This record gives sequence, structure tokens and C-alpha cells, in this order.
Amino acid sequence: MAGHKYTNPLAFTPIPVAIIVTIVYFALVVPLLVIHETVPRAPKDPVPYDGLNITEAWLDLAELSNGYHHYNTRRNDEVHDWLLKRIETILEENNVHPTIGDQTTMDSLPDSSRHAAVEFGNTGETPEHPKESRSQTSSPAVTIFNDLQSNVSFSSFAFGSAGQGGLPGISVYFEGTNIIVYIRGTEDEEGEWWNSEDHSSKRHGKGGVLVNAHYDSVSTGFGATDDGVGVITVLQLIRYFTTAGNKPKKGVIALLNNGEEDFLNGARAFTQHPMSTFAYTFLNLEGTGPGGRALLFRSTDAEVTKAYSTSQHPFGTVIGADGFKLGLVRSGTDYSVFLETLGLRGLDISFYKPRARYHTDEDNTKHTSVDSLWHMLSTSVNTMKALTSDTSSTFDGPRSDGAKDKVRNGKASEGVWFDLFGKGFAVFGLRGLFAWSVTLLTVTPLILMLVSYLLVRKDKFYFFASTVQQNNDETELVSLHAWKGAFRYPAALIVSSGLTVGCAFFVKKFNPLIIYSSQYAIWSMMLTLWFSSFWFIMKGADFTRPSALHRSYAFLWGFIIGWAILVVTTVFEDRFKIAAGYIFVFYESAIFLATLISFLELFALSSKAKYGKVAASEQDSTVLVDRLSDSDALIAPGADENPGEEPTETTPLFRGSHGNGDRPHATTFANYGHRSHGGEDEAEDDEIVSTLPKVLFSLDDSQVSKLKPYGAEQEWSSKLPTWTWLLQFLLVGPFMIIIVGQAGLLVVEAVSQTGPDGSSLLAPYMITAFFSILLLLPTGPFIHRFSYHIPSFLFLAFVGTLLYSLLAFPFSANNRYKAYFQQTVDLETGINEVKLSGLETYIRPIIATLPSAAGQTITCGDDNPARPGVKSCSWEGLAPKVVDNTPDGAPPEKGFADWLSYSITRQPGENSARITLSGKNTRACVLRFDRPIKDFNVHDSGTDNRLDRVPETGSNQIRLWHREWDKPWTVDVEWNISEGKQSGDEGMEGRVTCLWSDNNVQGVIPALDEIRRYAPPWTAITKIADGLVEGSKPFIV
Repeated sequence: MAGHKYTNPLAFTPIPVAIIVTIVYFALVVPLLVIHETVPRAPKDPVPYDGLNITEAWLDLAELSNGYHHYNTRRNDEVHDWLLKRIETILEENNVHPTIGDQTTMDSLPDSSRHAAVEFGNTGETPEHPKESRSQTSSPAVTIFNDLQSNVSFSSFAFGSAGQGGLPGISVYFEGTNIIVYIRGTEDEEGEWWNSEDHSSKRHGKGGVLVNAHYDSVSTGFGATDDGVGVITVLQLIRYFTTAGNKPKKGVIALLNNGEEDFLNGARAFTQHPMSTFAYTFLNLEGTGPGGRALLFRSTDAEVTKAYSTSQHPFGTVIGADGFKLGLVRSGTDYSVFLETLGLRGLDISFYKPRARYHTDEDNTKHTSVDSLWHMLSTSVNTMKALTSDTSSTFDGPRSDGAKDKVRNGKASEGVWFDLFGKGFAVFGLRGLFAWSVTLLTVTPLILMLVSYLLVRKDKFYFFASTVQQNNDETELVSLHAWKGAFRYPAALIVSSGLTVGCAFFVKKFNPLIIYSSQYAIWSMMLTLWFSSFWFIMKGADFTRPSALHRSYAFLWGFIIGWAILVVTTVFEDRFKIAAGYIFVFYESAIFLATLISFLELFALSSKAKYGKVAASEQDSTVLVDRLSDSDALIAPGADENPGEEPTETTPLFRGSHGNGDRPHATTFANYGHRSHGGEDEAEDDEIVSTLPKVLFSLDDSQVSKLKPYGAEQEWSSKLPTWTWLLQFLLVGPFMIIIVGQAGLLVVEAVSQTGPDGSSLLAPYMITAFFSILLLLPTGPFIHRFSYHIPSFLFLAFVGTLLYSLLAFPFSANNRYKAYFQQTVDLETGINEVKLSGLETYIRPIIATLPSAAGQTITCGDDNPARPGVKSCSWEGLAPKVVDNTPDGAPPEKGFADWLSYSITRQPGENSARITLSGKNTRACVLRFDRPIKDFNVHDSGTDNRLDRVPETGSNQIRLWHREWDKPWTVDVEWNISEGKQSGDEGMEGRVTCLWSDNNVQGVIPALDEIRRYAPPWTAITKIADGLVEGSKPFIV
């Protein structure tokens, strides 16, 4: 602005705006990044609470994860026995003598009476004091169930299919080896109530709290965090709640289940145990990435989430939980079994990054930390203390859904929750958010309309005004140009957002997995592109057509757009119980207040009629307004005037030259409009001119010199407050930066390394673009005040990050590409095939490094429609040696035929058959059918009316799991009668397959050893299915 400098450090001018906005963003974003990348330090004292020992926990984790311990490995049995001994040792150190759970029945589940343990370990050993403890009291403090009898039959669907398009499902029969520790609470019923005939239909005290972790790992991962840290946390919770002074009010059921990695088998087996009906709430501990903070994955309701909020370092947002609800997150945890089958209310806590190490050999203690262990442990202790201490009716009473086959654990309310800087935690009901949303949708427009009405009444509604009448003469108008800038904000938003989204498509096309290892480069690229492009448009528009209402129009458009989004958000809140839109509820609340301020600012202006009257006060309006807006003329005397003369009401308003040739940046009414000259009386004009300061600005003479619009903006805007922008920014900026920033960092981290799994390659870029736009939206109304320095620097940063994103190799030793391994063997023909699955672009270079694949034709194809883009590339591999049935030096192929055996008996005149099968050195086999079966039954198995053995679409396979090695299964199978056929007319074809998953010893699966040895350092090998090796034989009935 010519001849004038604002001295107000908070004025709406370039320097204050740039400095304040930049400082606020840095002050908030940097801590968010630090919290996102670090884990709270574990206490130096290894015994921070009486009953916890961090050093002991870390040593236990090292022991647990020193080998692959998939359900179908011998190491898994060793882990099972070690856990039992550790529990016994912990209880002995706390002077607690446990009893061993006796055999029980569950009348509520007919034919499912095999569910409680009768022995302490697989060897048949019992603890030192069982008989003594049982005779001492009828209400033991701790009871251990080594559950070697529960079995369960159920159906599921292949990964990602979920019955879509009538696809057949998968049936499973599983025998569990779960370990259950019951710690009696002070409010629990006395005695061994689980042995009563009516235990499943009768309440026992206030109900219990279940804490669960699975002790099996995948066949290619050591399971340090999936789920070793969870298991060790459960052990420490057993120690804590059996320590003197820590006895819970409500009983604790500590479940260490086996078989989670394959269809959540262990948790399903637990549903057959009497303790499953005692639990009312639960805490499930998981891991999908070996490090970082333990995240609150999901929660059933607001009430249990409040228990989690007592944690020292809460971390999570309801956005992740809604991802599960909408089916966007395809992985599963035991949480779903506890919720859907048992009807429990609870929490799912899990590690979630880095996913590149998930299910690989880097899921070990080297790549996690004591700090991560402490974060899950401390969170679990606080949550369990809160849940076990709540003896109110919150988790007791009739259910919300009225289900009769589930526990009566009270009425749950959907919740909204998110952390703040990893320290605070907000949790409230979804109905409250819905009410808030409806209020915003209905009340806020009415408030703005009311204020608009008052402004109209005061003749101060300048929005979209183009002209004003002179002296009530409709033929003579003065231009206001208040409509300038009315539509630039949506135009800039569309263009800059379009460029950002287009950039996402561009990078995905040329380097689709760069986000896998370079998330921050993608963040930087998106943020800098949006900011620099938005600034260019808004600054350019402001330069060519200055508008005093530029900021106000931006807020008004922000309110309108936010209102439209809020309509959709509110529908999702009400119809689908989706709470992730809380971000938009907060946004609309803040943007409404900021918009309201913009409306209220207009009350500081003179009425449009007054302005029109003054504008018409002199014949030569150009000269008049030229002098009025001349800052030098207002504050400095001319050459022909007395500089020391004090101005009075009779002092001439204008001094010095009557021209504007010495004003290089003059702003006159000529820029904004022109009136027709008539024959008004000069005396009246002089009177108007002499009283102009009071009429137009309502100020005394000493304040006249302060009345100036910014730059070339409209003259009538000079009385607009210059500091209210800061209040608006503080409303829309800091809190939105916090909740958007931390949610964006979490979600992008969670999805950035999912591409090799078969997930969308575009989604991570689109999500990053979405959160980048949201993160910078608070700058939109103020961005035109920035000078070119910051935007220019950010544009250069965009160019640099774009070039990096297009040219850099996406993987490294710290962010390895995951390739999926499996070997299949036809046990009749001896043909063996090694498959490596993933994106063909990266799979072929990996295979090219393998000596056994040299000279072979590598064929790649789509094996799994649930994993789009993932190809399975195969070649003849080194023969596996998973069954030691050949003499030394003899090729393994000589023994293939003996790896599994089966026999089939057809039932005469029926579409059914009995199949008996067994495999050597395995306890997992599969029956695969060429067309879906109608039903099946494994001999000596229990039944559960809550679970369907076969879905409505039928099953094309039955997966069989024994707790004992080399034991045969006898399975009755029934299939449908085709149209036009009679029962017994049709047979069945398929394959009998057995699985081998143990690769703890080198040389057992040479093909896998070879890949690990020769694959590039940026490659990690993981399993694609339950068995690393599958051997099969065909059958015909």
C-alpha cells in the first residue's frame, strides 16, 4: 500500500500472516511427526508397578520367538509346554497354587462337551499342588485349563471373496490346544461354578474380563509382535493380577489361543469352553507390524473405549475401526470371533507398522523394542484395571440387539474416539456426534441467514453487491465491486485439488510402489503441489482483481462445501454407524464460526447508502476520491499549507496537490465506478466534503489518517478490522491440523505397504492426496496474503520430490518387497512346482537370481482373483524333504507316494461318501472338491448350532487340523443332487492334500532355502497359504 506501512504485528498483511501461519504449522506438525515415529520410553526401573517386570518380559519374548512356531510345527508344541511352565513359575513366585480345570459339559451347546482340560501339559504332567489345592478350598484363586479337548467345525470364505457372487466357501474342522487361566475376582461366584449343569445359562457374579493373545506364528515369521508381545503381556497380566494387593473385582480370563493365523481357529475353539460364557468384555492383543506404538485398532462401543482412555499413552482413531466396518480393511483378528460369535464387548489393540516386516523373518526381537513391549503392556494393564474395576450395570443387563444366544452384557453405544498427541484421548457417543451434525446442518445456516437479514436491515450486506444508488436515484449508481473474488475460492480449490489427485495417478502409473519406502516424499510432493498451485491462483486473482472480501468469500464457500459434505457424513453416522466423519463435523463447526466472524465484520462498515452519498458529493468524483485515498494527503501537509496547523472541522480535508501525478500507486473511485454529473448545489457538496470523516467512518478528526484499505482493495473496506483474521485462523487451523495430521499419518502408514498384498496400488496415493488437501485447507482463506518467497520454495520442493518419486527404486533392505512362496507336489506323478507370487515386475527379477530356475521357462498367471494384480510365477523347483522316509542319498521323490494315504467309501444310493485320510509328519490336511459340497461331519467332533459347518453357497474344501501328529481323520461328506438327477447318480472328484509348514531346519524345504539365499537384499519371503509345501493326490468317488 503506497506511502503507508502497517505497524500492527497482527494485521492481515503478508509478513504477519506468513510468520504466524508458518509457526503454527511447524509447532504442530513437528510434534505429530515425532509422536508418529517414536515410542514412549520404557521406565528405567524394570519393576515400574508391583506385579510387573519389564526385564523378565523381554527375556520371555526372546525365548518365545526363537523359532518359527506355526500350529503345524513341532516348535509350536514346545511353545505350548513352555507357556504352561512359565505360568506355573509365575504363580509359584506369587505364592499362588492353581487348580487344574476338570472336564465339564456345556448344555447350551449340544454334543459339544469336550472343552476343558484334564492334564497340565502334553506329557500328562500336573503341577505340584493340584490335589492339595482342590482340597483346600472350593473357590480356588486361580484355575488353569490346558484345553486339549475342544474342537469346532465352522465355515468361512477365501481371502477377499466373502461369498461374493455366490462363490463357495471353505469349511474348517479344528482341534484346539488353548491355555486358559482363570483368576477369580472378589465379585465372582464362589466355587467351581463352571462344573455346574447350568453354568452357561446362569450368571456368575458380575461377569469376567477376557484378555487374549495367540501363541502361534506364521510359518515364515518368528512372531515377536505377531503375537509374541501380546502373549508376554498376558503372562505379565497373570503376574500382576495374582500379586498381593492387585486382586481384581471381576474375574480375569487369560486366554493364550493356538491357531489364529489360519481362520482364527484358536478363538473359535475357545467358544466351546465354559469360560467363554463367563466373559462379558475382552481385550484382544495383536500385531501386524513389528514395532512402533500399539494402536487401538477397533472397539465395540464407547463404554469399553473409555476404559482404554485411562492408558498413559493412548494411540488410535475410530477411522481404522470404520475401515473394518466398510470392508476396506480385509484382515481379521480374534476380535471378530469374540464379537460375532460370543457377543462380547471389547477392544482390539495391535501393532501396525512397518507392514513390510509383517509375517517375515524380521518379525523378531531385533526389529522391535523394549519400548514397544512396554507400550502394549502398560496400555493393557490400565485398560484391564478399568474393566475389572467396573462393577456397575454398564456391562451387565439386557443386550442392545436382544440376542438370546449371547451373554447379557448390557446395552452398548457406538463411539467416536481419537488420541491427541499420544497423551490425551477423546471418546464420546456416536449419537452425540449425530445430534451435533444435525444441529450444524440446521442451525448454522439459520444463524447466517439471521445475521444476513440484520446486515440488510442496516444496509451493510456487501456480499455480491455490485452498485449502490446515489441519493435514492435509481438512474445514478456508484459501483462497489463487492462481488469481486466471489468465485475464485472454489475455482482454485478444484484446480489445485485436481492437480494433486492427477499427480497421484501420474506417480502410480510410472513408479507405483515408491510410497512403500518413501512415504514422506509422497507427503511432501502432495503438500507442496497443492499449496503452490492454490497460492498461484489465489494470489494471481487477488493481484489482478483485488477484493476486500476475498477472505470472507473463501470462508463462505468453505462453509457451503463443508455443509454438503456434512450431509453425507450425517447419513453415514445414522444409517451405517460410521464415525470417521468426525473430522468434517469439527471442520464445519470451525468454518462456521470463522464465517460468522466474516459476517459480523461487515457491521463495522458504513452503510452502502452513506457510501453512495459520499461518493456522489463532488462533481469530479475522480479527483475527490483520489484525494481521499491519498495517504500522504491525509497525514502530510502540502507545500502551500501550514504544517503546524491543527486540523479542525473547518480545516480543508485535502491538502497539497489536487492531482495524483505524484501517487504511483493511487487508488481512486475511477477504479471502481463512475457517476453521471448533474447540477447539484456546490454548497451542499462542500458541506458533505467537510463532514466526510464523520459521515463515512464515524471517527473524529484525529483518526482520519488511519482509514485506509489494504493495497488496491475497495475504499469502503477501510474500516474492516485488521486482526480478526488471526481469530479465524486459530479457529480453523490448530485443532484441524492436529486431528487431520495424526489421522493422515496413521492411515497412510497403514496402507502404504499393502500393494504387494494385492491391494489397490492407487489407494495409498489417493489417501495421501486427500489428507494433504485437508491438512492445508485452513490456509486457503489467508494464502493470498503470502508473498512469493514461501510458495516459490515449496514449488521447487515439489519438483524435487516429484523427480525422486518417479526415478527412485521403491525398495531397500529396510523396506523389503514381500514375495509369497509356496511349493506344490503331485504325489502320484512326482511333479513339483515352486510358486512365487507378487507383482510380476518384481517377481521375475527375483526368480532370475535362482540357480534352480536358470534355463527354465517361467510361467506367470492369475491364481487368486481376490488379489488383483498379483501373479503367481512358477517353475520346477528343488524337491522338498518334509517327510523323512527315504534312505540317505536317495532322492525325496522316491518317497512322495507315502506322504499321505486315504480311502473312500461311497454310501450306496446317496450323494455322500466317507473319506479317511492321514499324512505323515503333519497335522493339517485339506479335502478339495471340484464342485461345492452340501454338508460334512468329522467323526468324534462336537457341534455348535451357532456356527454353520457349510455356508449356503456350499464349500469347495474342508480344512482339517489335528492336535496330534499323524492321526487320521474320518470325514462324512454330502453333496447336492443336480437337476434331473437322482440321489446316488452323481459322484464327486477332487484332491486329497496335506500341508507341511515347518522350516526351522534348513534342507527340509530346499526351494525356500535357495530363495532366501539368492534373492536380492530388497526382498523378503513370506507364506501365501497355511502350508509352505502341499502334497496332493486326486480322488474320484
